[in-house]
This record gives sequence, C-alpha cells and structure tokens, in this order.
Amino acid sequence: MSRRREERVHLMTENILAKLFEHNNWANSQIVQACFTLSDEQLDAPPRSATEGSIRSTLLHLVSSQYGYLRLLTLPLEERKDRVTVEFAEIRESLKNSGDKLLELARDENKLPATRIQTRDEYYVEAWVIMVQIINHATEHREQIKSMLTALGVNPPSIDGWDYGEVTNALVPISK
Repeated sequence: MSRRREERVHLMTENILAKLFEHNNWANSQIVQACFTLSDEQLDAPPRSATEGSIRSTLLHLVSSQYGYLRLLTLPLEERKDRVTVEFAEIRESLKNSGDKLLELARDENKLPATRIQTRDEYYVEAWVIMVQIINHATEHREQIKSMLTALGVNPPSIDGWDYGEVTNALVPISK
C-alpha cells in the first residue's frame, strides 16, 4: 500500500470526536495556564469589550459548565438537581477530571446515553447535542478570555486547531 493510501486509511479510522475533545482539553489547559500567571487585579478587572464578566468569572463559568455537561451525560436527573460550583483554586483539577471523562465518552460512544436525556429545565436532548455544546461553549469562552488578556496587554496563548495540529505533529511543513 502506498504511503498516501496508508495515511488516508489512518485518517478514516481515527476517532474525530475524540480528537476534538483532545484539542478542547489541551486548549482549556493552555488558557488556564495563561490565567494563573495573572494578578487578582487582572483576573477581576472589568472587561474592556462586549464580553460580560471578568476573566476569573468567565473561567469559573467555563469550568463549572463543563462539569455540569459531564453530569448531564452521566447522571440521572435526580442526582443533578443542584448547580455545579467550582472554587478558583480547583479549576485545573476540575477541568482535567471532567475533560478526561468527556474524552473517554468521546472515544467510546457506546458509553454515551442511547436515549434522550432530560434536562433540569424540562427539555429532552440527544447526547450528540450536548457534545457539540461542550466544544462550542468552551471555544466561545476561551476566545472571550483571550480578548480580555489582549486588552490587559497580555499575549494570549495560540490555541486554535492549527496550533494543536502543530503541537501534535498532525500539521507538518512539507520538506523542500
């Protein structure tokens, strides 16, 4: 089999959903790392853009939401009555734990609920919608945080798909 054909077969068998969650976990880690270098004044500064909330509150929202989405996918309604809150000191651990568990679900879709899930606000939703929301929600808030970092004069991390491709050697320059 030619090298090009081997690469194509590999790409066809790769779990794209898992790759999206691997990127999500990496990007979350990079943004948290950047935020942990900030002072309390910078973390709590009012945004200088259309974004609502400080870097700290946006980061806490991102983290608690991800954990809440995991609970939505894995716990019965009765065990999800209370909202999730995460303390700032627990952000790294919470993101890693929930991110690892979501990645596990992405790698083995048989672990996702096969039926619609009842939400606390009286909707039924399919698991794939929640998985899409997790990625979209995190991306939006990471971009808001990057904008706030820039406004503070802090160079935000480069965390888009191209950057992750380079970090994982999935994007390499062609030798000349």
